[in-house]
Amino acid sequence: MKLPPLLFLALLSSLLSYAEPATSVLTNGNFEANAEGWSLPDGATIQEEDGNHFLRLQFTKLDHLVAAPQTITPDPSHEAYAFSVRARYSDIKPGIQQWHDGRIILDFKDAKGNRLASPSPPYFKKTSKGWIGKTIEFTVPVGAVRLEIMPALFNVKGGTLDLDELKLIPIPAAPVIARQKALAVERAADTARRAALVKPAIPAPPADKMPPTLRVVGNQIQTSDDATVWLQGLSIPSLEWVSNGENILRSAKVALTDWKANCIRLPVREHFWIGRGPYQRDGGAGYRQLIEDVANLCATHGAYLVIDLHRFRAPEEKDVAFWKDAATRFKNHPAVLFELFNEPHDISWEVWQNGGLAPDEKSDATVVAENYEGLRGFKTTGMQRLLDTVREAGAKNIVIVGGLDWGYDLSGILAGHGLNDRGGNGIVYSSHVYPWKRDWQGKFLALVDKYPLFIGELGGEETPMPFLRLDQHEDPHTWAPDMLGLIQKHKLHWTGWCFHHKATPRIILDWNYTPTPFWGRYVKDALAGKQFPLTRLR
Repeated sequence: MKLPPLLFLALLSSLLSYAEPATSVLTNGNFEANAEGWSLPDGATIQEEDGNHFLRLQFTKLDHLVAAPQTITPDPSHEAYAFSVRARYSDIKPGIQQWHDGRIILDFKDAKGNRLASPSPPYFKKTSKGWIGKTIEFTVPVGAVRLEIMPALFNVKGGTLDLDELKLIPIPAAPVIARQKALAVERAADTARRAALVKPAIPAPPADKMPPTLRVVGNQIQTSDDATVWLQGLSIPSLEWVSNGENILRSAKVALTDWKANCIRLPVREHFWIGRGPYQRDGGAGYRQLIEDVANLCATHGAYLVIDLHRFRAPEEKDVAFWKDAATRFKNHPAVLFELFNEPHDISWEVWQNGGLAPDEKSDATVVAENYEGLRGFKTTGMQRLLDTVREAGAKNIVIVGGLDWGYDLSGILAGHGLNDRGGNGIVYSSHVYPWKRDWQGKFLALVDKYPLFIGELGGEETPMPFLRLDQHEDPHTWAPDMLGLIQKHKLHWTGWCFHHKATPRIILDWNYTPTPFWGRYVKDALAGKQFPLTRLR
């Protein structure tokens, strides 16, 4: 393979500048001193084989992090490092998200504990052919006072990861910086070439064939000629965990035709949008075009698309950057609505609204934690900033805004924390309602006479979710009719979670789109017009 000139010169510079290798700054990277320097939780052990010792990480249970961390304080005189490891792994089954695999996380932190720009981690999937070596090189970000090195099995579904000879060696920074610049130049050129090749799979319909633009009037969504619209449909996931999605266009077509949906909710992620995901080489052009294809498909069927920025906790500057770009691309598209942020949680209503500090501890110990992500402290921009960013881009599209408690709790809206829509077509507030949620009246129904409500996620499984106690689980056969009856009684807008057979709660069993008997059957019947009685509130 012929190397690009800039990359060749950078590599040559690196080779010429290397001196005798320095000593690793990691403690006990070969594990010959047993566990010295490393924290070993359940699932992490020191093993011996033919007189050699190594670290073994073993799958213990679903949705669980098995990690053996070590923290170092970088020498201020060292501006770059080479990290190397020998690894052997067997039958590592990735979890729900794309990054749920075996990996060695390297996180630089500043004096306040905030995560800084950190190198991409070495990762491991499936089974290796014996021991293999991996090496990465990186510079130290400005302001870094510590480096956390964490070998991990990250929420995998099975497998074993063996690690040995972990080394962190100071190296000259200039060659690393030169390579990074050369790679950035080549990547930008490659991105431009690939972006020019991306073509739409589904063209936009003519302007006179577009569905009517929507606006909020009181507690209803209406068209410009005062016709009331009731959005009912399905959430189609996977673009939040893989950049090319999984059967996205096919699922959208089935949802709009066979399942009679008039609304698709499409979860997306900001790093895929700009082409920073694994295996993306086109700067995100293909990802952005696929989202536009779904919008055009919805428009062709007279339906609507909700673009959901599928992030958790609280918005950051990267989310502002996403909406600045996404709102510009889809501004005033008649078929597109913007859901600003998927599931805020563990912040105050003031911080939710106007930004501030998201703390590193739970705000309410009684609230169920709906995934296993650890809480970190950081500065959040607030939801008003996201809304303002959309409007500053010239987009009047309806925005959808979720509340606290993982998107469930909207009580703060009536307590003075509603957002100010400056020059747009209005705000729809969103709640995510699952069988373990209680106080329907207080948490979202209290808004029904004043605002349109969008139940962006809802659904139930036969078996308890892993983060629930048994007494928090409710049989979906009793919960689903009541929830759908409530939706129908108040004509709440809704998209059932989810139209994928590997993400729970499942609406379908397979890619033949067979409805699950415990949830999908109810959803399909409701979209077809079947009425459900409401027997009791939760």
